[in-house]
Amino acid sequence: MKKAFNTITQKQAAIISGFAIIAMTIAAVIATDVTIQNLVVKSDASETLNNILAAKTKFNIGVLSWLIILICDLFAAWGLYLFFKPVKSNLSLITAWFRLAYVAMLAVSILNLIYVHLIIHQAEPLISGASGRMAENTMFYLNAFDAMWAVSLIVFGVHILFVGCLSLKSEHIPNVFGIILMIAFIGYIFPKTSNLLFPQYKDFMRTVEAIFLLPMLGEVALGIWLLVIGLRREVQVK
Repeated sequence: MKKAFNTITQKQAAIISGFAIIAMTIAAVIATDVTIQNLVVKSDASETLNNILAAKTKFNIGVLSWLIILICDLFAAWGLYLFFKPVKSNLSLITAWFRLAYVAMLAVSILNLIYVHLIIHQAEPLISGASGRMAENTMFYLNAFDAMWAVSLIVFGVHILFVGCLSLKSEHIPNVFGIILMIAFIGYIFPKTSNLLFPQYKDFMRTVEAIFLLPMLGEVALGIWLLVIGLRREVQVK
């Protein structure tokens, strides 16, 4: 097993990480914009519960999409580590560990969505009192997911910073990717940390996140580039 692990080429590592990042991006769009986010009304727990109960399958697809994201992140951490290992082994390993730490935090966050899944599929009849408690619990777990995921993105931002540094050091990757990813680091760290410490400025931080949206999509561009070069080049990982 260890021997097979060590003989993976940079081409194969690029394909693994590129495919994982692209698949994760598609799953993220489904998990947020297409499914769960469309069902949540932040100011109304009852309406949120009714929306989810009326579209259980849609919500379940959203939860499944988050689980797919979790798996893709694991493969992305592995693939990026192998790809950047010849560039700077120690930094590549640290970068992988930061992504794995993010994955662990994301997994805990997703548990909140699992709890909502259990709530909406319980057999208890929806009498008025039970419905009110279910709505409150549902909104609590959805808010807990958002809060935990936001904190985990701070760790992910550090990972992105290191990926940017490795990209700048790599002979294979254009410097523009490294620069974009290092700018994206600010887009992750500044708003998320500010929301954690100064929640009263949350609306302003949404504007800041919008400004950094394109750099924060830099990893997607890197994933596409890795997949393209992975299908063209053959370089042995040392």
